[in-house]
Parts: sequence; structure tokens; C-alpha cells
Amino acid sequence: MNYSKQLPRAILALIILSMGFFSCGESETKKNNLSETSTESTEIVPEEKAKTILFFGNSLTAGYGIDQEDSFSGLTQKRIDSLGYNYRVINGGLSGETTAGGLSRLDWFLEDRPDIFVLELGGNDGLRGIQLSETRRNLEGIIDKVREKYPETIIILAGMQIPPNMGQEYTEEFKTIYPEVAREKNVTLIPFLLEGVAGNPELNLPDGIHPTEEGHKIVFETIWPFIEKLL
Repeated sequence: MNYSKQLPRAILALIILSMGFFSCGESETKKNNLSETSTESTEIVPEEKAKTILFFGNSLTAGYGIDQEDSFSGLTQKRIDSLGYNYRVINGGLSGETTAGGLSRLDWFLEDRPDIFVLELGGNDGLRGIQLSETRRNLEGIIDKVREKYPETIIILAGMQIPPNMGQEYTEEFKTIYPEVAREKNVTLIPFLLEGVAGNPELNLPDGIHPTEEGHKIVFETIWPFIEKLL
């Protein structure tokens, strides 16, 4: 047998085999590095969910007679957006709503947790002469229901006053409901939602009850300090 011819072939085979192992190792390393790089580059940071402000009320909240975006709740959203806060404003206003009606429809609005809950109800109770003890009980019931389901939700109660159509005694007692409920339930009170607007013909629609666009701007300025400090 001629070993001088066979030896170079064996050495050549070993060299080729070694190169194959090296190539495979290098390829695997590149593959792993590429996989790591791909994982890092495709990692997605989840977007923070917007917090919620729920205005829950009657035609005043709904913006009766004007575009909803020009109501005080719509103006609140505009101001929040201009400041870059990640909040979504929900208008839960319904024309003609009483405190009893609000209490009965509240569950639908509590499917998702509101971070701030602004309660604006009672004006229609007063205009209809509903028994004051019922209005108080319903306001307290709404607050209790929100707090029971979402203890962390901040509640703001918008105070209301009515003209003396039902008599002076009724009118005065109605006005005291809001500070008393706010104190007993430990919620923030806006003393009078329509401060500077109620009774001014230039700031109200012909019905004398619902604010114009200019009137809503003033209402917005009344509520904004209470909202702003919570953002």
C-alpha cells in the first residue's frame, strides 16, 4: 500500500471537516446574535391607558341647546388635551334627569372605573318640588354606590341652587343639602355650579335655565380648579 499518496488525502479531509465545524459554529453564533437583536428591536412598550373623568348629571352637563363640545365637560376635555394630560372626559348628562333617575341608571356608567366622578344632579328635583329628603337620599345613594364599587375614585359634588318658585323655606333648605351631603360623605364640594351665570339673561338661553356657550365657559372656569389639582 502507498501511504505517501493516502496521507495527504486524510489530512485534507480533516482540514475540510474542521472548516465545516467552524463554519457551523460561526453560523449558530450569528443566528443567536441575530435572534437577540431581533427580540430587542421588536420589544413593544404598552401605551398607558387614559384615565377617566365622568361628569354625571342632567341637561346642564349634557350641554342642552349647544354643541356638546362647547359644554363645560367638553371644555374640560379641550383644556386637558392642551395641557397634555392623558385623561378622557365622559359626558354622562341626560336632559330632565332627577336624582332618582340618576341613581337607577348609574350602574351602566360604572362598567369601567372613573378616576374622577363629578356629580351634578338635583336641580330638576328642586324645580319639580320633589321632597328634599328624597333628593338627599338619592345623592347619598349615588355617592355610596360609586364608592362601594370603586373606593379609589375621587368624587366631586356640584352644588346647586334654585329660584324661590317653591317658597323661600324650600329654596333655603334645598341649598343646604349639598354642603351637608359633601361633609357627611367626605367628598369635594363645588359650592354653586352656576356661580356668576344663574339669573343673567345674557349668559342663559331664552328659557332662563340653561347656559349659553358663554355661560358654559364661566361654569368651566368654576369647576376647573377642582379638576386641575387632581390631575
